[in-house]
Amino acid sequence: MSESRSEYSLRRALPRFAVLIAIYLVVVFLIPKPEAIKPAGWRLAGVFFATVIGLMIEPIPGGACVLLGVTLAAAVGALTIGEALGGYSDPTVWMVIAAFLISRALIKTGMARRIALFFIRSFGQSTLGIAYSLAATDTVLASVIPSNAARAGGVVLPIARAISELYGSLPGPTSALIGTFLYTSLTQTLCVSAAMFLTGQAGNPLAADMARQSAGISMTWSGWLLAGLVPGLLSLAIIPLVVMKLHPPGIKRTPEAAAFAAGQLRELGPMSGHSWIVTAVFAGVCLTWATSGIHKLDIALTALLGSGLLLATGVITWEDVKSEKSAWDIFVWYGGLVRLAKALNDAGVTTEFAKIVGGWFGGASWEVLFALALLVYFYTHYAFASITAHLLAMYPPFLMLLKGAGAPMGLVCYAFAAFANFAAGLTHYGTTPQPMFFSHGYITKSDWLKTGLLISFVNLTIWSTVGFAWWKFLGIW
Repeated sequence: MSESRSEYSLRRALPRFAVLIAIYLVVVFLIPKPEAIKPAGWRLAGVFFATVIGLMIEPIPGGACVLLGVTLAAAVGALTIGEALGGYSDPTVWMVIAAFLISRALIKTGMARRIALFFIRSFGQSTLGIAYSLAATDTVLASVIPSNAARAGGVVLPIARAISELYGSLPGPTSALIGTFLYTSLTQTLCVSAAMFLTGQAGNPLAADMARQSAGISMTWSGWLLAGLVPGLLSLAIIPLVVMKLHPPGIKRTPEAAAFAAGQLRELGPMSGHSWIVTAVFAGVCLTWATSGIHKLDIALTALLGSGLLLATGVITWEDVKSEKSAWDIFVWYGGLVRLAKALNDAGVTTEFAKIVGGWFGGASWEVLFALALLVYFYTHYAFASITAHLLAMYPPFLMLLKGAGAPMGLVCYAFAAFANFAAGLTHYGTTPQPMFFSHGYITKSDWLKTGLLISFVNLTIWSTVGFAWWKFLGIW
């Protein structure tokens, strides 16, 4: 049986590897190399684009694709092996790892679940209140948990399913009672909460790193929080109302849900010593991140200190660290992508790409170019199953394009980083949590695509009016 599975996996992988090899060969040997780019830089471009496509079609898991790409970057002479592996020493990569360990402590001690149940007990007297409670839970956790999949799969999705079943709302004829509304609202609001924090999902720190490299813009945790606060809260307030119009639930009043949450909290009992420790670490890390502009402590150091304290007090164990598969998976692909993206920028590839695309628009003003580029960038997410892959493929070139057109780079960097996040709500595959929700059967594919498109208009309107005005007030542009 194991041999059969292995053979089947190989048959599935080989055609996809052939696609990646073809991409490398086309880039390196068929596309004319710009004069400003050295041959090694052009070979790096071939490896980079093949790696990004590999993340999308996955002949092998994404982390393995990136590790293979990093290795091949050295093998083809684009980088030395020391340079190729340099991304794994990047402080931002370790900040993400540390944040994952803090998130594990929040889930392990039940604190994340307590937060969700507290909101539902307080505001869950109505179906709309439950939707807001789940959105609020995800938003609070997004301040430190850099995995929207962990927040969704580990905390909010199980509670949404339990409440739906509490009211007899199951996939199929009874889904419209409450389940379809809750699931649809949550799939859209979790994309907004991801856009509100540097730690909202794993691709955001990568965007901040690329913004620093390409445009010299520093996107700190506190700066990102301030930028996302007003438009994000407005989106979170409006989206459940819009979803309620599109998918009106058959049940509007839900006192049993509040009672269910209260009962669950009683079963959890009083907070343990470990729960108090993780709460203090959670609050302390967020506070230190928010005030980093005053004390100048690197946010990676703060996160590592927080996770170190959790280890020292036994809240999490070294076995927990070793078994945190998602964190180490992200470490491998994130560290590799950070290095490949930086090397690509240093080689001048993104600059040359921006010059070529800029030539297509003639003498358009930066305002026109910015609006067109942002719309193209946003709706091309239909072609992506990952926010990170979207950012990696399109973020640096568009930054360089608009930098050359004279656009204010603070506006450009924050807009393109944020818009990639809520673009993930367009489809049932746009980011890792979406297939989780879709697989439960409460939302049909056609309903998801229609709702995703309509909610995209809501988010684009809010963030490009109120959001841009708020950023002007903050001095971002």
